[in-house]
Amino acid sequence: MKLAGSIALLFLCVLLMPQCSNAQEKAQPQAASASQSAPASTTAYTLPPDKLAKAKALYELRGKLRIIDTFYSLLVLLALLYLGVAAKYRDWAESVSKYRFVQAIIFVPLLLLTITALSLPLDAYQHSISLQYGLSVQRWNSWFADVLKSQALVLVFAIPILWVLTTLIRKSPRRWWFYSWMFVSALLVFVILIKPFVIDPIFDKFEPLEKSNPQLVADIEKVIQRGGLNIPRDRIFLMKASEKVTTLNAYVTGFGPSKRVVVWDTTIQKASTPETLFVFGHEMGHYVLNHIVIGTAASVAGLLLGFYVLFLISRWGFSRFHQRWHMRELSDWVALPMLFLIFSILSIISQPIDSTVSRQFEHKADVYGLEVTHGINANSQEVGAHSFQTLGELSLSYPYPSKWVVFWYYDHPPISDRVRFAHEYDPWSKGEQPKYVK
Repeated sequence: MKLAGSIALLFLCVLLMPQCSNAQEKAQPQAASASQSAPASTTAYTLPPDKLAKAKALYELRGKLRIIDTFYSLLVLLALLYLGVAAKYRDWAESVSKYRFVQAIIFVPLLLLTITALSLPLDAYQHSISLQYGLSVQRWNSWFADVLKSQALVLVFAIPILWVLTTLIRKSPRRWWFYSWMFVSALLVFVILIKPFVIDPIFDKFEPLEKSNPQLVADIEKVIQRGGLNIPRDRIFLMKASEKVTTLNAYVTGFGPSKRVVVWDTTIQKASTPETLFVFGHEMGHYVLNHIVIGTAASVAGLLLGFYVLFLISRWGFSRFHQRWHMRELSDWVALPMLFLIFSILSIISQPIDSTVSRQFEHKADVYGLEVTHGINANSQEVGAHSFQTLGELSLSYPYPSKWVVFWYYDHPPISDRVRFAHEYDPWSKGEQPKYVK
């Protein structure tokens, strides 16, 4: 269960998830030269009958789990309020100290650990599904260690964040939403900056790609030169994802001095060199098109609106429920689950906007990847189309998702759309100018 409305878990999304992560590709198990032609034409995304049945079952199961997860997270927050659990935690914290920061050290872990404990069975079931369908190979002890590390990381950020938030509410009842937005926005930028150095290595192993794949780095430099960039070799990394997953991916993360491109080792193991170059080209597209900077700016703007709406609704919520939920004032620790609840609902409502923006970014990166590898990969369109085809097979992507599910949840275009686009995108033979790489 993701507590989407928690400000602490707002940062967890930033801390633990790669920005602009790309549902990537695969190809033949053996490596191939960068000039090797791709196999027979891939015109549409298809699955053999056995994999189609598994993909459909997984698609339907995930759809049900999304709904269950969403409503369950809201019910947990409501239960903490209606059953007086949050009030009890508040009383314990206040009995220990009159200082609010000390109270935060007591109350916030109690609240978040309770939420984590209640969500653990559903999270574990979701991991078991990934194991059952062969998408994950992560052992349970490793998975649980990641849960503990995630929770510890959340608490490190949540305690000061929520202490500042409640202090701002107390000191400035009318403008706390604006000051909170300024504080959270600054912290968001800081977290994105340090994430590649500090956060990511806690969960995965990284090394310079040149260390294990010098020839691949040399081929990648051809793509970099084709795009007119200068990406230092020390900003191209290999992530050892094979210890946890069987799927393929790559992503770009950070900005400024921390910006880097990361390729999963599963991509290198299962993709040909041309397809790996296409993967890199896609990620270089995020790099060139400033998607992290644009996405961060959009998030900051969205947070401004979100905090203001939170301010308006929380005033109504307090006046309506303060006696029932044992809230003395809006800065009371007991009000935090209510704020989380409101933010969760706002996050659910805004998800289609986030998904649409992300799909647009990913499509533009697909275009860039096809263009920047044109002339380097023989038949670059087929390389891209076949990469998406094999990605779909490995990740059991259902070929026929409903338009509503795509609109609401998909942060990447459906695999079937990506295969079709990669196959058909050919401005060169039509005498047209490429969009990004001239």
